[in-house]
Amino acid sequence: MLPDWDSRTRAVRNVLQRLIPAVGMDDLKWEVHVIDSEEPNAFVIPGGKVFVFTGLLPIANTQSRLATVLAHEIAHVLARHTAERASTSYALYMPLLGLCYLLGLPDIVSRLSIDLVLDKPGSRTQEAEADYIGMMLMAQACFDPDEAVELWLRMEREEKRRGGTPPQFLSTHPSSHNRLEKVREWMPEAKQKQAESNCGSTLGLAQEFRRILGGHSPW
Repeated sequence: MLPDWDSRTRAVRNVLQRLIPAVGMDDLKWEVHVIDSEEPNAFVIPGGKVFVFTGLLPIANTQSRLATVLAHEIAHVLARHTAERASTSYALYMPLLGLCYLLGLPDIVSRLSIDLVLDKPGSRTQEAEADYIGMMLMAQACFDPDEAVELWLRMEREEKRRGGTPPQFLSTHPSSHNRLEKVREWMPEAKQKQAESNCGSTLGLAQEFRRILGGHSPW
């Protein structure tokens, strides 16, 4: 875990602080934890605990790109996806397990069947929902929604560098390519959100920040 004074921790905290007013959860005591790991990942748990892996930072290497990821993870909390999955588990898992038993399917096949029928489609639906909510949140917080496109392009290149990802049908996350299509579809609405938030002065400050840094990332 990186210390609070580390420039990468401070950079993540700065992005989060801009997102919080748009999220509408100012009453939470938000905490940022940056984990020193090559894994390009991040997650947020209920209660305002934000975890970012250092492996994500070279990919989400601008404030708006990182905001895209953080807003997506916060959107999972806002949409209560964890509670939805628990409810689905209780209502549907046991009947489906019973059906697999009646059909005489081996345990490993039963588990895979449930995973493909319930878990992965549900996860992909929730991921798409979090993508949409997150994009609207980051735009409302005066981050640049165009950077969301660049983020997923960079993610797609990273996936290929790591040897590719499983077919979308076998993945809990939409492919970066499919995400790109949806992000472009939502772009006019995100731009409208940004315009309604009177972001002119904030964007000007961000451009000045980049100019002073000479285009270099704070991390």
